[in-house]
Amino acid sequence: MPTHPQEPGRAASDSGARVPEGAGPAPRGDLPPSGPPRPEAANGEPGPDAAGPAPAEDEYTTAIQELEDRWRRALADLDNLRKRHARELERERAVERSRTAAAFLPVLDNLELALTHAGADPGAIVEGVRAVRDQAVNVLELLGYPRHAESGVAFDPARHEVVGVVQDPDAPPGTVVEVLRPGYGDGERQLRPAAVTVAKRE
Repeated sequence: MPTHPQEPGRAASDSGARVPEGAGPAPRGDLPPSGPPRPEAANGEPGPDAAGPAPAEDEYTTAIQELEDRWRRALADLDNLRKRHARELERERAVERSRTAAAFLPVLDNLELALTHAGADPGAIVEGVRAVRDQAVNVLELLGYPRHAESGVAFDPARHEVVGVVQDPDAPPGTVVEVLRPGYGDGERQLRPAAVTVAKRE
């Protein structure tokens, strides 16, 4: 019998191998795989996936921002502390000034009382002024500034200020002969030294 030429497209059906039903065409080697393309690195290799860990630069930036926030908070706390300390210091100064002024109010009252009776008896006026002076000295001593007006004591450069040197045969050399202006306070709490004359050495 004569052999008929095989029609194109029927080779698979006429050959011994049968194609399963429902199977699609075989993938072609020149088509890319399905799905979104993966990012590639600069050298052509596949790069890290977008959902992977954050880069090291982001962690470094976050740490710098946290340190900067802490630094700013520390500066704000320090500034608030300085302002609070200044307010407390000014308040303490105001309280101390008020306490000192209140301690001298009785002295002023006695001075005004002495001036009111100035025309009565001159001797009484002198005694009144001396009493007011003693009262003021007592107030200074209570505030921590005792009076120093002693003569005949050894010269102390921390408590005395020499304003003159005299020849006094009855006083040992280097002793205070006369106090011209009393001093008040001791050491770091000294208001002023006593102005004195000192016996001259031979």
